[in-house]
Amino acid sequence: MSNQIELRHLRYFLAVAEDLHFRKAAERLFISQPGLSRQIKQMEDDLGIQLFERHNRKVKLTHVGVYLKLEVTKNLKNLNQIINHAKLLQKGKEGSLTIGYVGSAIQKIIPELLLKFKERSPNINFVLKEMDNQKQVENLLLQNIDLGFVRLESVPLNLSIRPVLIETFCIVLPKDHPIDSSNFKSLSQFKDEFFILFDPIFSPSYYEKVMRIFDENGFIPKVSHSTIHANSIFKLIENNFGLSIVPKSLQLPYYENVKFIELVDIPQRTTLSVVWDKKNTNPILDDFLELL
Repeated sequence: MSNQIELRHLRYFLAVAEDLHFRKAAERLFISQPGLSRQIKQMEDDLGIQLFERHNRKVKLTHVGVYLKLEVTKNLKNLNQIINHAKLLQKGKEGSLTIGYVGSAIQKIIPELLLKFKERSPNINFVLKEMDNQKQVENLLLQNIDLGFVRLESVPLNLSIRPVLIETFCIVLPKDHPIDSSNFKSLSQFKDEFFILFDPIFSPSYYEKVMRIFDENGFIPKVSHSTIHANSIFKLIENNFGLSIVPKSLQLPYYENVKFIELVDIPQRTTLSVVWDKKNTNPILDDFLELL
């Protein structure tokens, strides 16, 4: 690389490559549009390559620009990780692990794992991010997170998946609902009720499994609301907007205004799995997987 090329040039290039619009990129970078255009032109001249095709107001990446965008993005991410790790070392930390998760994983599984891992490695910084299954897959492939806790049957080839917990389902009702575990016989007792379900975007395979439960009980549920957050489901149930079916791990005593009936006699089970990128080089990830 030419000695004239600096880190800021690469950031300028990525901004234009992402927006494909000099004015928008300049506004995002807080510099003038003519100044940004000059910096990109200087970068192209110094490197001896054409990064953009310019047609009136339209901007398009050349095939060289597409390649450079991919590689610069990947390597700047690595540089950011190195700098962040240096900052952690300055604070007396040995490393960091960023974990994505669906809501049911944070109730018991993740806290227990973090406590056990802290006993072995007390100077680790954990970053926790709740997100749906698909968002976790996307962020794992971008290495924005190191590890994900998902309810998925399969993942892209670049990712590894390992079951952590296989569990039953529960039906959730308002506390004052006339049916409880003493007089519950089958799900068909609720065929005239409204249901609040996890949105299919949460996990298409999970949603299909829940719908199969209804199908095997002889009815199609009347769905009043869909959401990706368990707390939203419970709030709606306690205000009599409907019932729901959730994994047993979401059955916790502090939800005082709802009650749970475990569906032990149905064949369906739901699996919480851990997912990670095989190419992720974070050494803390290997230690965490070993504990798992």
